Parts: sequence; structure tokens; C-alpha cells
Amino acid sequence: MDYFPLFTKLVGVPCLIVGGGAVAARKAAALLRAGAKITLISPVVSTNLQTFIADKSLHHVARKYRDSDIDNAYRLIIVATDNAELNRHIAEQAHALSVPVNVVDAPHLCSVILPSIIDRDPVVVAVSSGARSPVLARLLRARLETLIPARYGRLAELVAKFRGKVRKKISLPQARRSFWEGALQSPVSELVFSGRDSDAEQWIEQILDDAKNAQCGEVYLVGAGPGDPDLLSFRALRLMQQADVVLYDHLVAPQILDLVRREAERVYVGKRRAYHAVRQEEINETLARLALEGKRVLRLKGGDPFIFGRGGEEVATLAEQGIPFQIVPGITAASGCACYAGIPLTHRDYAQSVVFVTGHLKEGELQLNWSQLVQPQQTVVVYMSLTNIDVLCSQLIAHGMPADTPVALVSRGTTVDQDVITSTLANMVKAIDGKEIHAPTLTIIGEVVKLHGSLNWFNG
Repeated sequence: MDYFPLFTKLVGVPCLIVGGGAVAARKAAALLRAGAKITLISPVVSTNLQTFIADKSLHHVARKYRDSDIDNAYRLIIVATDNAELNRHIAEQAHALSVPVNVVDAPHLCSVILPSIIDRDPVVVAVSSGARSPVLARLLRARLETLIPARYGRLAELVAKFRGKVRKKISLPQARRSFWEGALQSPVSELVFSGRDSDAEQWIEQILDDAKNAQCGEVYLVGAGPGDPDLLSFRALRLMQQADVVLYDHLVAPQILDLVRREAERVYVGKRRAYHAVRQEEINETLARLALEGKRVLRLKGGDPFIFGRGGEEVATLAEQGIPFQIVPGITAASGCACYAGIPLTHRDYAQSVVFVTGHLKEGELQLNWSQLVQPQQTVVVYMSLTNIDVLCSQLIAHGMPADTPVALVSRGTTVDQDVITSTLANMVKAIDGKEIHAPTLTIIGEVVKLHGSLNWFNG
């Protein structure tokens, strides 16, 4: 993050603009909407600026800039002249005085940048490209303008009007937040957007009269998919934004964890090869305990929670104690990694069935139904297989699978760091020998792997 977004109050605050063209006029208009007290220095001004001067919205100094014009009484300086050397000089003065300065079209001289704004006062949305592409920021702002109703500010005012009453009625913070999320997703919002404010107030009064302090929270068991945040479902994103606390493991990509509500408490309960940070029984008990405390608990799991994710064990504990829960499926690693590697798991010419198994050791051995796996026209997908890939390959050959059967090892699939190594059962161990391979990994075995070369569309 090159620039930290910060909203600041400018009502009655002295600000300086140097320049009199169209850009200076746009900046002045924005600052005036925020209530700033503007001094503008320029010998010549545009028509729009003349209007501001005529109605005394700002103070105009009709001459060229002087070094004595700047001091630290200003809280913001905007430089918008067509003289690059003068712009640089003023910026240096501002930096020396520790006064925030924005130089138009010169991000290297700026200590602050001015974002594109969607104004639904008191709701304000700011969009910035970090000064790299103002046009891109404006295009994004234009798109957001179409998505945010004009009366969104009125909705915020309505919430403010009822905050005190809701606080008195509902004591638990988590329950209050749940109340407001439910209210704002009810007809209340549409009533406000359509101008029926009094009806919206009556609706809030009614649901507030019916509200009771929640004694029990809820658990959301959410599949985070194989790594690419774009593969999350809408429902997953919505629940991730509602959680009070999130329990996650190392298979959840950092980019996905960043999408969880920022105020949510984060608890790592991951398991890595030969190391368990938290026993499964403890995870089950923690989910139940937090929900009984009235919290909305997000259990975020890589892939799909019901495919080698032990999600069934976790919700069984909740069901036994009568704790409400929701389950949101995710794209399992087999599907996600295969698609991003250009390997169809089934294909009319190569495979009419697919089998998912896990490569975890049980009692020190890889215990799989080998005869079931060694079938013609079938794709075998092995989760968590890197540690025991030598045993996997040798056992499949020993049980009758041809040694030249194609194999693909997919590392960190669907992410920008995806790596796909292809070989055969006989040569895969040699193919990965000495290479740095990062978890999570997935192994795909079968004739469909031959299609990787021609269908590989994703290069990370």
C-alpha cells in the first residue's frame, strides 16, 4: 500500500491552491464541497474559478506565486500550474514545512493524492490507483456510481437516528451488529431509496420491538477454494464480511483471508505435514464455545470443507449441541487445479470416471484401495501426496498400472505461483528430485494429463 487512505475534516480549514486553469477549478470545487477555506494564487483564472471568486467562495490573489505565500498555517496545498519547475519548487517548500501537498500530474512530488470520490454524504467512497492511473480510478468511480443509490446518505442518517435506541434495547455488541445487518438487508433500505422514509422508520421500530438479545451465535463453515480469490462464491464473501471471529488454516491463501471483515478476530488452527497446530477435537470445541458466547464464527477451510476437510466432524459437534450453522461449498482443489492446469478430469477419449483419494499416511503406511485405482479410462486425483509420491507411484505400478501412465504434480494451483510438473509413474520421482516444491500440492494421474500441453491456458 503506497498511500494510506485517510478522511480528514476540512470545514473552515485554510487550504492553498496555486494555479488558475481547469484542473485548479476541479480541485477547488471538491475542496469547497468539503467546506475548506481556500486561497487561490494565479494571475489568470478560468471561467469556473471566476464564478467562485464572484460569489466569494474563495479568496483570490491575482498575481504570480511568491515564496512568502506559503506557510504552515495551510493544512493542504494543491499545485496546478503549467510550470514544472515552479511546481517542484512549491512542493519542496511544502515538504520542508511538513504541509501535505498534491502536485497535479506529478505523483513523485506529492505527499498526498486526491482520490476519485463517490459522494453520498455522509457516506463517501474514495477510489485511488496510487497515482498510477487517474483515468482508471475515474472509470471505477463511474462504475460504482451506478451501483450506489443516490439516497445512500439518507440511509446512513436513518441508522444514526436509531443507534441510541438500538443500543438501549440490545446490549450485546455482536447482537447489535447482527440486528443492523438484518435491518439493512430488509425492505428498510429499499423504502429509503424510494423516498418512503417514514415507512422505513416504522419498519425499524417494528423489528426493534421484536428483537431479543441473541444468546447463541452461529457458525459458518465456508470453503475458501484452492487459492484464487476470484473463485469464492458470493455467499462465501457475504458471510466472511459478517464474522466476529475466523478460524483458518494454512491452506487458505492470504489474499482470501484479507477479504474477511477487518475487525474479525483471527485464530490460526492450521495443520501442516507432521505438525498439528491444534487438534481437531480442540477446533470442534472452540467453534462451539465461541458460538455459545453469541459470536458469529467463520470456519474458513481451503478447498471444499466436505472433501478431505473434516468439515463433517466439525458440524457434527455443533449439531449435537444445537448450535446453528451454515455450510458453504467451495471449489475443491481437484477441480480448481485441474482446470488451471488445462487437464480435464474426464474426457470422452481418455477417462470416463474420476476418483479422489488422499495421500496421507495411516499408521505409517499409504493405505489405499489399489485395485480400485488401477482401472482403465479413469483419472486418479491424489490430495496431499508430495511426501509419499514415491510410494504412490511404485504401488500403482506394482498393482498393474502401466509405468508410462502420465502424471502431473500441481503446486500452489490457481495462484500466480502455480507450478505444474508432468512426467510418468516411472519417472515422476526423478522429475521432482532437487526441485523446490511448495505446498499445497495435488497429483493427477491418467491419460488426461496428456492434454496439459495443448490446453494449458493459465501461466500464473
